[in-house]
Amino acid sequence: MAGPPEGRVRVLALRWVHLLQGGALLMPFFLLVNVGIGVVRPGSARLLNGALGPQFLAFGLCLPLVAAAGLLPVVRALESAAARTLCGLPGGALAQGPADSWAARRRCAGWFTLHVGLGGLLSGASLAVPPMALVLLAHPLVPALHSDRWAWPWAHAGSALWTAPVAGLALLAALAATVHGAGALLARCAPPLLGPTPADRLAAAERRAADLAARNRLARDLHDSVGHALSAVALQAAAARRVLDSDPQFVRTALAAIEETGRSTVAELDGMLGVLRDGESRPAPGPGLATGLESVIARSRATGTRIDLRVDASLGPLAGLDAQVSAESFRVVQEGLSNALRHAPGAAVSVRLERQRAPEGEMLAVTVENAARTVPGPRPAGGRGLAGISERAALLGGTAWAEDAGGVWRLAARLPLAAEAGAGAGAGAGHQRKDGPGNGTERESAP
Repeated sequence: MAGPPEGRVRVLALRWVHLLQGGALLMPFFLLVNVGIGVVRPGSARLLNGALGPQFLAFGLCLPLVAAAGLLPVVRALESAAARTLCGLPGGALAQGPADSWAARRRCAGWFTLHVGLGGLLSGASLAVPPMALVLLAHPLVPALHSDRWAWPWAHAGSALWTAPVAGLALLAALAATVHGAGALLARCAPPLLGPTPADRLAAAERRAADLAARNRLARDLHDSVGHALSAVALQAAAARRVLDSDPQFVRTALAAIEETGRSTVAELDGMLGVLRDGESRPAPGPGLATGLESVIARSRATGTRIDLRVDASLGPLAGLDAQVSAESFRVVQEGLSNALRHAPGAAVSVRLERQRAPEGEMLAVTVENAARTVPGPRPAGGRGLAGISERAALLGGTAWAEDAGGVWRLAARLPLAAEAGAGAGAGAGHQRKDGPGNGTERESAP
């Protein structure tokens, strides 16, 4: 063990306690074996007060029972906590939960047997060696100990008396060395026997992927909802300020739209914060076409922007669409309107929802078009919106793209009308985005 002497002494003391804990865990099994032998052969199993041979026999008979107890799932959690605290092992090296698979249980049974077996032997030595060493240390100074009833392997008289303290110190050193070796063995064996199995690592990776997917989903929803709301509110306020004296009716309409935008955005934020608070791994779908399309169009129109909305009659009632497809389609429309309001204020916007037949099946085509950028200067930093739309489409098995075609900025998405099983549960990161027609850009560019 490296480190300062006081650190090494502390580690030795903690590992000694860990071994004594193993000895304490052995006692119920030891007593059970004694009772069992007494039942099978009455009067022949006075092992606790007998010779060492019968006691070691009882000890050996305990170990199969210890191994069987180590198969209990909860044993791994308890032993991992004890080993992490008393053996000074890093938390990541040991599994933290119960053993769910039989492979993990068998490894835990092997560890439990090793811990309890070594602990039982070292606990017995810790009880027997210190008193013996004290007797040897005091032997030259206490005449009563010079009696012949003390059977030492050397003479009691003369200078040989002073070899007893040396033997006592040697016994204590041997005990400490044995404890050190046993503690080091346990510390070395703990990671392979109590560490996570491949199944544990896979489950942990799946939990991390689910958490990442939830965070990505929340990030996309925050960008889409809050970003659109702030853009709309800013443009509505600017438009109202320009006609404050000449068109009071428009100002009232803009203020009402700002109020409605703030109220709906706060409601969405409450839902997202509820997901964070409750620790859900998969947020519920946000607003859909049936519940949010009209309001987002009305808020955008309140900025003075002319918006042409066309919904294919063959789609049927929007409320009948798959909830996930409807929610993601709504985000496509919302992102397209946000881009138009931010980068091409005043330009007319066309929103189309159509049913299309494709080799993959029936698709919902969402297209948002407007004149290309009308605000001079470079595009502001950002670009997360269209990247998020591409991720949303890919998770449903669809495609999304943006292009500047002949002075018309187009954001388009093709989503399967029936969402794929498990859509939205993947990690939202590291997938392959599919290019659409046109230049197939995958980043948010200015209209």
